[in-house]
Amino acid sequence: MSIGEAMDITAEADELVTSLMLRPWGQVSPSVYETGRLVSLAPWLTGHRERVDYLIRTQRQDGSWGAPDGYGVVPTLSATEGLLAALTRGDLDGCGESLSAAADRGLRILSAWLSGPLDLPDMPAIEHIVPSLVDRINKHVEGLPGRSPVPLPESMSYDALHLVRSRVRSGKEVPEKLQHALEIAAEAAAGAPGIRPTPIGSVGASPAATAAWLGEHGKHDAHEPARGHLEAVVRLFGGPVPVGLPITVFERGWVLSWLLRAGVAVEVPPEMVADIRAAIGPAGTPAGPGLPADCDTTSVALYALALLGAPYEPDSLWAFRTGTHFATWPGEQGVSVSVNAHVLDAFGEYVRRRPDAAPRYEQAIAELAAWIRDRQLPDGSWTDRWHASPYYAAASCALALDAFGGDASREAVRAAAEWALDTQRPDGSWGRWEGTAEESAYAIQILLLTRDAEDPRRLRAAERGQAHLTGTAGGDHPPLWHDKDLYVPRAVARAAVIASSHLIRRARAQVG
Repeated sequence: MSIGEAMDITAEADELVTSLMLRPWGQVSPSVYETGRLVSLAPWLTGHRERVDYLIRTQRQDGSWGAPDGYGVVPTLSATEGLLAALTRGDLDGCGESLSAAADRGLRILSAWLSGPLDLPDMPAIEHIVPSLVDRINKHVEGLPGRSPVPLPESMSYDALHLVRSRVRSGKEVPEKLQHALEIAAEAAAGAPGIRPTPIGSVGASPAATAAWLGEHGKHDAHEPARGHLEAVVRLFGGPVPVGLPITVFERGWVLSWLLRAGVAVEVPPEMVADIRAAIGPAGTPAGPGLPADCDTTSVALYALALLGAPYEPDSLWAFRTGTHFATWPGEQGVSVSVNAHVLDAFGEYVRRRPDAAPRYEQAIAELAAWIRDRQLPDGSWTDRWHASPYYAAASCALALDAFGGDASREAVRAAAEWALDTQRPDGSWGRWEGTAEESAYAIQILLLTRDAEDPRRLRAAERGQAHLTGTAGGDHPPLWHDKDLYVPRAVARAAVIASSHLIRRARAQVG
């Protein structure tokens, strides 16, 4: 790698890290789901017309919103319900015809989807969100001639939703995890006494949840802190809103981990290091204010601190242990391989920096590595509940196993690299639905950051993929990360691309 190339990458990485300080709430994409909820719940909020225009503009030709493979159901329900709410209220003069047409297209595709067999992805609160939106849509169409109600999927019922609404209505304390989707509680959410907004005015790190808690009160009290928070988010995004904000610790942890693991020489402000350390309490750290502490964010933050030369005892992670693996949060339904790979990173890097701590963590390290290996698919990949792409899951697992899984993990890591080689697209990119810069970056990291990286096939494949990284690091990335809707943490995706560009140039320099 030439001095000039190294300086270019370092400058880009430094600029990215600086941007984390300048935009501490996070750099994330707007969400169709969340924007649809604000159209429905808060038409009085600044940017209402811009949100409606965003929904109409992003509708696909078939009437849907969102990604394939069941990922479109939740955003299509939300957008359709939001447009029906605006149409019913008649709150946008001159837009009735376009609202009606877009809503009708959404109703048609929803009726087709929900009437047949439906394979939904593992998304947060989806078992509550779908019934709540079907219910709201059907209440709208009762008063609109020529429209039919949409069916509830056979695998779902309203029972759990009724229980949630009853709990919220009762005034009992609502778990933080549930607050992130408080909008499912409908009218019961407005002013619910068991909800306490954060000091910045947000509820559940979610614009939709915050709007639901505000209810009609938000319309009449311009000085309410929760309304002030929503107004601030709207100004940041120009009308449409993201599915989760702030995501301060999450964003910083992942950005720094991608860059530092790849060996990018980046200057990290000491106050950022101090902030990450201060965020980790006895119960771990949440992705941002208003969310519960989770094992994933805690692990990645701890790993980043260790890479920064400031290792911090990872004992807060024990609270998430479930047998031989770790849950995203206590009581989680389902498991995540990427979360466990990140715990392996956190334990392994801490022991590497603090060898005297090995007796406390070495058994867990061995058990985690074995657990991750056991969940590798026959083709060499992994899939995960927090990201739509197998390339993210495979990079998380293969890199952790390579670094801390020992010789027993050699074959699993080799199989992951072979899978990456085998699934490269003819144009040199990688991706689940189409070639993307983010997914290509993960595949390149599997090839160039694991054992046997000197295999000439790997560098050739990475060089073929480089064209899909060049010029895209600061551009748009398609949403692939799981929340109530798919979203993209833009700074995180950009960091992955920068890291992989650095790895290609370094590998090229080493061979000649």
